[in-house]
This record gives sequence, C-alpha cells and structure tokens, in this order.
Amino acid sequence: MVVTSCGNADKNRQDAADPQNHKVMTLNIGDFKWTREPGSCTINGDTVTVVTKPHTDLWQRTYYHFRNDNAPVFQMETDEPYFSFVVKTDFSDSHHRFDQCGVVMYLDSDNWLKASVEYENSEYQHLGSVVTNGGYSDWATTAIDASVKTMWYRLSRREDDFCIECSADGRQFSQMRVCHLSKGGGKIQFGIYACSPEESTFKAVFTDMQLTECAWKAHDGQQPD
Repeated sequence: MVVTSCGNADKNRQDAADPQNHKVMTLNIGDFKWTREPGSCTINGDTVTVVTKPHTDLWQRTYYHFRNDNAPVFQMETDEPYFSFVVKTDFSDSHHRFDQCGVVMYLDSDNWLKASVEYENSEYQHLGSVVTNGGYSDWATTAIDASVKTMWYRLSRREDDFCIECSADGRQFSQMRVCHLSKGGGKIQFGIYACSPEESTFKAVFTDMQLTECAWKAHDGQQPD
C-alpha cells in the first residue's frame, strides 16, 4: 500500500457545522486501520483514494452459497452508542460488473453490513445494501442509471440498531435500510470499502468523511407492547 500523506482530516471540515446542524465530532483519519489492504491507497488530507484488487468481495452463503471474505475495509473503532458517519464516494472509474465502493461496518467475517453502488453495465447500476448476521447475507437493491458516478452515505447507530441512508448531494438523505446486528453492541468498527469481485480493478475516491451526533432520531410514534 502506498500512502502519500496521512493525518487529521481537513480541520475546517471537522470544525464547521454540517448542513443539517448536527454536532460534528472529531474524526482522525489516523485512527483508521486496514482489514486487508487494497491494491494501493493514497491518503491526502481527508481524501482517500483506493485501487481495488480483482476477485475481492464480501458475501456469506445466502442464495449463491459461496463465502467471500477478502474485500479490504478501512475502519476506525468506537464504543460510542449514538453517532452518524457520513462519506462521499466517487466511482467514476468503475467499469466492470460488480465493481463497488461504499460505507461498511465490518465486525467479523459473519457479522457486517455494507452499502454501495454496484456497477452492472453501461445502462444501469445497483444501489443497495447488504446486512450479514450469523454468517448469512441479504441484499436489498434498486436500479439507478449508469450515469450516476457519485453517492453520499450516512450510517447511523443507536446502540445495536443501525440506519443506512444515501444522498445525491450530501444534504437530503433517503433511507435505504434499518437493521439490527446481533453483535452490533459495545465496541464496533466502521468505515469504507472498495472491491472488484470479478477480473477487474478500479479507482474509488472517498471524501468529506464526517462523524456527527446521531442524525437518526429516537422513534416517537407507536409505543412498544
């Protein structure tokens, strides 16, 4: 792995209030660590550029029956029970079936979640999320136009429950998924990933990473039984 520079994310970005006025917490890119390294990586301020290796992926058993557990993930650790993590992804270079990059929370090979845009062909891609509990993955997707080349994600935590959202502009987020991770309590790891499941390699660019107070508010509607 090649690192051109490493250190704190852009201080001005950290210190400014986010567009929806959620309190910004300190996020230090130096706290992130690789679980398996990519083909190459450069870090310049708050920009992380990753080049994938071929035949890298995350999936466990369901439907396809195979188990893929070799995608590189770049994560930090926390025991904070309530927070949101925001990142912008640029996948302009994706070009081969299943090329993908996005947000991830990888606990171990059998327990993790991810959200990304996955290249399919020159007409459409899949915007989707995968949640894996106890070694079995699911996949929820929607087709989007192949002209989309950037996507924002917001991963929010409320103890061992999680919400994944996406946004075209980093301001208006739409819910993709609410889920529970059976091992999602206490100390966890979260961050970014990029991979190429087939014979491919591409450049993924991650910017505007931000840690804020939890943007996913407590439920105030129907009370539990």
